[in-house]
Amino acid sequence: MTAASDLRFFTSADGGLAYRDTGAGDPVVLLHSGFTDHRVFDDQIPALAREYRVIAPDVRGHGASANASRPFRWADDLAALLRHLDTGPAVLVGVSMGGAIATDTVIEYPELVRAVVACGASTSEFEYTAPWVRQVQADQTRALGEGDVEGWLTAFLRFVPGEHRTLDDVDPDVLRRVREMALGTLTKHTPDEVNHHVPLTGTWARVPKIDVPVLAVNGALDAPDLIADAERLARTVPDGRSTLVEGVAHYPNMERPEVFTDIVAGFLRTL
Repeated sequence: MTAASDLRFFTSADGGLAYRDTGAGDPVVLLHSGFTDHRVFDDQIPALAREYRVIAPDVRGHGASANASRPFRWADDLAALLRHLDTGPAVLVGVSMGGAIATDTVIEYPELVRAVVACGASTSEFEYTAPWVRQVQADQTRALGEGDVEGWLTAFLRFVPGEHRTLDDVDPDVLRRVREMALGTLTKHTPDEVNHHVPLTGTWARVPKIDVPVLAVNGALDAPDLIADAERLARTVPDGRSTLVEGVAHYPNMERPEVFTDIVAGFLRTL
């Protein structure tokens, strides 16, 4: 677990945003998945910091960062942080929600982005259509409506193994870490809280204009519609490529950390 002393805070226009900043060299920003925090990358941060300056924020409303009290966009928050740190263009590496943030940011602030790695993600306009995922989401919504935190966590953790595995197929420590982060973020919010996030629209019309290298990384056992959309991202940009990590679903960076780190490091060496 990250020590509190390792976290820094950027005072945004709407509260403090937490981040880690370690290493030296070209900047690499690690953007975590929804309901977790920067600790999703506990295996990648020290490995990449040997050669790069690694910045790992907690997205607004997650981890140690402030909740929103007014409308906000993910890309605006990240752009403000990068400008505060006087860094960029940076390579953005995001998992799930973090991958969508990376893509949104290169669309909105191309001058701040050198390249993108989107893991299990495309743009923020993606919506799941796979029946299994829609059922898990329905179970989460029902549990949340009933105030059943444990029920929500049980449903949320099903995304770790994915549809074709069980929780018994996953390292218990990975499940523990995801559960701990998700519980921490969930308890920051109330069921009747206003969702101030403002989605970015019209993203796919702008994707062909992304003029930096883009790598899509997917767990081979992830939802098929998500894999297809991520590969569409890689095909649509002028300089895109994609790769699969076998045997894992939505969190290849946690289940196969060395493989994921090697993929990212290899991509970085091509820039």
